[in-house]
Amino acid sequence: MQKLTSKQNGILEIIKEYIDQKRENPTSYGLHKFLSERGSKDCLKSIMQVIEALERKDLIKRDDDKKIYLIKNQSFSNFKNIFSIPVYGLASCGDALAYAEDNVDGFLQISKALFRNAKPADLFAVKALGDSMDKSSINDGDYVIFEKYEGKDELEGKIVVAVINGMATIKKYKKVSDDIIGLFPHSTNTFHQPIFIHESDSILVAGVYKKVLPVKYVSL
Repeated sequence: MQKLTSKQNGILEIIKEYIDQKRENPTSYGLHKFLSERGSKDCLKSIMQVIEALERKDLIKRDDDKKIYLIKNQSFSNFKNIFSIPVYGLASCGDALAYAEDNVDGFLQISKALFRNAKPADLFAVKALGDSMDKSSINDGDYVIFEKYEGKDELEGKIVVAVINGMATIKKYKKVSDDIIGLFPHSTNTFHQPIFIHESDSILVAGVYKKVLPVKYVSL
């Protein structure tokens, strides 16, 4: 298996995802548009450079129409059970901080075996800040995987990433009364306090917790 950079890994997996979703092979321009629709800020030139590097490593090829094809050789075999999910900025485990839903900071490569009952397109990650959820094994710097919340399932007692006026925080969701929602920390640090929201306030539950990938196991 040839050693790839994280950017090359990400683009290679996005090519595979494009082909799986659209049932056709992308051009460099089509791949750039596909990434832009998912929030990527990479320019076409940057993507082209990665594509050329993958071509030199015999992992992809382009035909006369510049369409990109995966070369399924021994180097590619390890990718068949891997998919990519976007990382959306930072979410605080203390006070609400920044959450840029339209800005993808990168992609995590994830084994399908970790999420057998979830659709890859419904998953996203945020990087946690702070220690207000350390009793739930979510620590500062960890990647936290969420499933997009569509407003159907019961949230009571679940860990969510909630966006309040464009800022996000990771907390436990609890209905305090008919019109009050509480977002509760789960921490060894007694400094952290709940956030209380009236149901009429601007609040979006962006996702429901699925899994944490501890930063000590992640190559930074």
